[in-house]
Amino acid sequence: MDVPKMLEQYRYHITIAMAFSLSLSLLLYAAPRIMTILTYFWPLLASTTVFLVAIIAFGGVSKFSTEGHGHGEKAGEGLLDYVTGMPEHTEEARNF
Repeated sequence: MDVPKMLEQYRYHITIAMAFSLSLSLLLYAAPRIMTILTYFWPLLASTTVFLVAIIAFGGVSKFSTEGHGHGEKAGEGLLDYVTGMPEHTEEARNF
């Protein structure tokens, strides 16, 4: 097979690959460097880190064990009791 015929056969693929590589190179050229981004956002990153460390230090890491330790065994039972107790209030609302 001739080389010009092969190039003619894959001309759309070659054009798309060239356009993609050109746009990617322009994007990388115009994009800010990682140190510029870190310099701009360092107060936000630092305050978030301090906040998370304070939560872990004062609150501790929660333990999601299903063993019988008292409060962890039936954690949603109070919410279920509240929700199931609501039909008496809906009947009063229908009377209005």
